[in-house]
Amino acid sequence: MKLYPAIDLHEGKAVRLYKGDYDKVTTYGDPVMQAKKFKEEGATFLHVVDLDGAKAGNFLNLEALKGIINEAKIDCELGGGIRTIEQIETLLNIGVKRVILGSSALNLDFVKEAVNKFGSDKIVVGIDCKNMKIATHGWLNETDIDAIDFAKKLENIGIKTIIFTDIAKDGTLEGINANQTKMLIDNTKLDIIASGGAKSLADIDKAKEIGCYGIILGKSLYSNQIDLKEAILKYED
Repeated sequence: MKLYPAIDLHEGKAVRLYKGDYDKVTTYGDPVMQAKKFKEEGATFLHVVDLDGAKAGNFLNLEALKGIINEAKIDCELGGGIRTIEQIETLLNIGVKRVILGSSALNLDFVKEAVNKFGSDKIVVGIDCKNMKIATHGWLNETDIDAIDFAKKLENIGIKTIIFTDIAKDGTLEGINANQTKMLIDNTKLDIIASGGAKSLADIDKAKEIGCYGIILGKSLYSNQIDLKEAILKYED
């Protein structure tokens, strides 16, 4: 199973939000230094989110992202505010390994075009939920779209990997929502990456037990609840 340390970008800094609330921000400083630290601890792939871009619909932390790629020299995936084919192309050209589509993925024609143009290894979709209903635009808008139905549609048009986030768990250190994550795993053939709420090695154990492809680790690393080096040695193949 793959472990993905998370770096959320807000106004050029590495931060964490509590339950996706932009008014509840904890700042952790220079994202490049944080990326280097994760790399030193054994990470080979980072999960990066442009929080400002998620709300605005365009890149607002591109320089910080370039710094992570060029100075820390570590692979990363990026989500947040990606709405066009041109934006995807820009990100891949500067060295992003995978692009995460969020709100824009509700347009299935756009997702299909992206997969056909760039390949399923370059395009993943983030399904962000509250009570298994999709939330969009930086988690500010809740919809009535069922997560499992949506995931099946994505699978049918060529998506291979989903990042599943339970907003109610994100940044809380309350543990992952194993039940909801397992529902996606059991009802699709997608590679599911769990995100939101991991607080201990027990959560990584649970993610592996239910069949997750990977797990994203955020606040648990920043608050030293999980030792990244230890976790990578234990869980990564």
